[in-house]
Amino acid sequence: MAETHHLRAEKLFSVKDYVCVVTGGGSGIGLMCAQGLAANGAKVYITGRRQEVLERAAKSHSPDDDGQIIPLGPYDVTKKSDLEAMSKELSSKEKHINLLVAAAGISSEKADPDTESATEFKKRAFENETFEGWSETYNTDVTAVYFTTVALLPLLQAGTESHGHLSASVIVISSMSGIMRHAQGHFSYNSAKGGTVHLAKLMSSEFTKMKVRVNSIAPGYFPSEMTTSESDHKQKSELPDEKIQEKGHVPMERAGSDEEMAQAVLFLAKNRYVNGEVVAVDGGVLNVVAGR
Repeated sequence: MAETHHLRAEKLFSVKDYVCVVTGGGSGIGLMCAQGLAANGAKVYITGRRQEVLERAAKSHSPDDDGQIIPLGPYDVTKKSDLEAMSKELSSKEKHINLLVAAAGISSEKADPDTESATEFKKRAFENETFEGWSETYNTDVTAVYFTTVALLPLLQAGTESHGHLSASVIVISSMSGIMRHAQGHFSYNSAKGGTVHLAKLMSSEFTKMKVRVNSIAPGYFPSEMTTSESDHKQKSELPDEKIQEKGHVPMERAGSDEEMAQAVLFLAKNRYVNGEVVAVDGGVLNVVAGR
């Protein structure tokens, strides 16, 4: 039974001495996750495909006290050879990891279905979408999440062995787009993110026997290179309120913040009684847009 002082926020959500890995950690939601973890004491390795982005993010956002943000790689999570190299490099530096945040992802080709003409929509879809585009989106947003997790499972299992039952975990960054029925013109992206959501559930069940939890965060609109196509000199993006308000289906009338993403990550990282869940952090969009 806990004493009241044990329930202070700094005790409940401290990740001091945690070793974390964040894919896609150089910008956007991945960087928000890395910042939230490092700010609360974790050593956070961020990886991605662009060395300069990783170094700039680490230099700009590493905390001054206990936590760290450390560039790892660069590595491409869609290549087994890179995942093996990443696992080997991590194993040379750390005996275990406590948390993997699988945040690497890409958007997709678009074909707006805002027409009542089947002929017109067929024209748009065949002109703007490709088999290759669908495959690349699924490969990055679903398949790579699976192989990244599998590549790091031994280190995660070692994290549980060093920190106690079901302490090590994976947080898969999916999307509200994988839960809603509105295609948003992104049939390939939304269906891939639906696959990401279900993959997290499959892994949560199957990897429990290895004492590793798996949960997912389904973000709504957050500022990132995916949503704004750019980052500033600190690898941060800006998504103005009016852009969100134009969409007409976001009750909060703004994008999500770094703080709100960090809160979600810390909750799932520390609460061992949560496994196999999908937490939507979407400003209430799924109260307005039909879900599945």
